[in-house]
Amino acid sequence: MQGQTVHIVSQAIGYIEDNLHDKLDLDMVALALHYSKYHLHRLFTKTVGLTIHEYAKRRQLTEAAKLLVFSKKPIIEIAFMSGYESQQAFTDIFKAMYKTSPAEFRETEHFYPLQLEIHLKEEVIKMDFTKDDIKFATPADVDDWMELVKLTVDGYPCLDKADYLENLHLYIADKKALILRDEGMAVGIMGFSAGTGSIDFFAVHPQYRNLGITKLFLDETCG
Repeated sequence: MQGQTVHIVSQAIGYIEDNLHDKLDLDMVALALHYSKYHLHRLFTKTVGLTIHEYAKRRQLTEAAKLLVFSKKPIIEIAFMSGYESQQAFTDIFKAMYKTSPAEFRETEHFYPLQLEIHLKEEVIKMDFTKDDIKFATPADVDDWMELVKLTVDGYPCLDKADYLENLHLYIADKKALILRDEGMAVGIMGFSAGTGSIDFFAVHPQYRNLGITKLFLDETCG
């Protein structure tokens, strides 16, 4: 069942990635893939943690932001390339998501993504994690840790990778960084402050967000 769900959702993601220049919605994706839109909506949202509309919008705006910084294309052309029918409609949604206008974003010359393409694990995922599966991260975990950060980049707006890595190594050295793995892949990460009990950074792989992993990490830090 897991494999079938991943196959269906991966097809939807692939269709979205191939059609980022179009106005995408659930009806269009479901029709193209010959699935019930209600079934597809349920599977996609449960697996990715976003609706098809939300995922497509974030992906389109991310690609638009990249063009704003790395190309000289007029904003109206980028708007049309991103599936919007007018520059005003594009500007309104871009400003709502990026908290700045396309023109102002271009002036900063600093690109950061709202959403990168999600690649799902095709193998059956573990369903019965316990607190004992959570370990202190080590320097050997850094690359896999950063892969999960990249996958959940929506939770790290304006991520400064160099600064994040510097802090991560400090957290690892101080045993304030926890990691949960499934067959070699990081599926949950947390950096915390022991003194205040605050969570400084936290992420869970989209496919694993409905397995109670957040509670496991909280129980581990509180225990």
